[in-house]
Amino acid sequence: MTEKQNIPVGNIDDIYQETRDWHVNAGGIKIVAKRMAGRFRRLKWFGMSIWLVLFFGPYFRWNGDQAVLFDIPNRQFNFLDITVFPQDIWMLSLTLLFFAILLAAVTSVAGRVFCGYFCFQTVWTDVYTFIETKLEGNTPQKALKFKNAPWTLNKTVRVVSKHSLWLAIAVLTGVSFTAWFTDAFQLWHDYLNLQAAMPAWVVLGMFTGGTYLFAGFMREQVCFWLCPYARLQGVMYDQDTVLPSYDAERGEPRGKVKKGQLDAHKGSCIDCNVCVAVCPTGIDIRKGQQEGCITCGMCIDACDSIMEKTHQPHGLIRYASYKELHHNVNVATWFKRPRVIIYSLILLTALSGVIYGFINLSPTEFKVIHQRQPLFVRLSDGSIQNKYTLKLLNKTKEPLQIQYSIKGLEGATLHGLNNVLTIEPGKVIPITALVRIPLEKLNNDIAPIIFTGEVISNPSLSINYKSMFIGPK
Repeated sequence: MTEKQNIPVGNIDDIYQETRDWHVNAGGIKIVAKRMAGRFRRLKWFGMSIWLVLFFGPYFRWNGDQAVLFDIPNRQFNFLDITVFPQDIWMLSLTLLFFAILLAAVTSVAGRVFCGYFCFQTVWTDVYTFIETKLEGNTPQKALKFKNAPWTLNKTVRVVSKHSLWLAIAVLTGVSFTAWFTDAFQLWHDYLNLQAAMPAWVVLGMFTGGTYLFAGFMREQVCFWLCPYARLQGVMYDQDTVLPSYDAERGEPRGKVKKGQLDAHKGSCIDCNVCVAVCPTGIDIRKGQQEGCITCGMCIDACDSIMEKTHQPHGLIRYASYKELHHNVNVATWFKRPRVIIYSLILLTALSGVIYGFINLSPTEFKVIHQRQPLFVRLSDGSIQNKYTLKLLNKTKEPLQIQYSIKGLEGATLHGLNNVLTIEPGKVIPITALVRIPLEKLNNDIAPIIFTGEVISNPSLSINYKSMFIGPK
């Protein structure tokens, strides 16, 4: 048997102390974040106000129609006078790429700014907890006292009022989201008269239930366990990323204020735990960056208020980079950081593509498809015939009268399209066309030919399509 060696180890308590810092609230503790005024709270209110567009946007009208409408049944997206069809899906792809890279770029520079100020989970949770703290208490002690209090008329009214307001916001969220995909005013009429289509009811139910559950009960647990962005943040940060950080060199060792006097041998942190009390996810920023930090800056407002009361300078908790705190190095400007430069170039490329697409968005789209089997037919009179399928998409909001013709191939005649064709808005009508030419007029086995779709009511919208006429070799 091998004899055990006496290997010196450090203090075993340090190991357990380290694991204690990795504790994450798994839902057993209800977080009641204290609300404090400050510049970052004002910034958060501003970020939250952007979501008012979700509620009021569908009701804006433009030339009698809904200004912004994602019309899925008709496969089109209407934005003011612009209509985008599936044929322009590349513009949507570039738009999604732009916002995805924007999220990565902002995170690389300033952390989870989206989570802290704009994320729908954060915003709705903040609104729900605002209602809850007004009705049940704005501190954990008051909330616990209210929870354990006997059921009286006052408590019943407060609880019912809270859940009624929560459900009202959840229902409005569901209706508002659905209103972006159909006429908003007609949607309200259909809901109130119980005549809405089944998909509308399903979306309303999903958003109502999801909002009520996630913002009312799960709250920060969504950030911890359901949102993948919290897991991705680590690979987006670097030592130049500016994050809410605790200046341990200035703050340690911590010490309580006694009789209003600061201990000269202690750091600036008076261990009041207000920074923890205001955190919406319940973390202690003094333990360093953690998965639960959404960089909302509430701890900065809280700490600054304490610094004012103790007559100390602001900035014990502040937005700072790792290099600034640990190496006393200023943050590198964005154009000196390769990662941010690459992000910026991708953003510029995607944005340029979207702008180019909107500027050059055609009111019609014309395609001519040559039949492959057979490539040509020799008729009884010796002439050669090719068969084509013509497709013209009307992207305007008015019916178009189309007259098809051909040019560019001497002696060729068009058959089967003698009448004027009416194409309704957003529609495309495939038409079979036959082109014939005497054999002696055909100089090559492959000859260019141009199909023209002339818009009778508006000739400026007429469009050409270059194709090929195929004959025998």
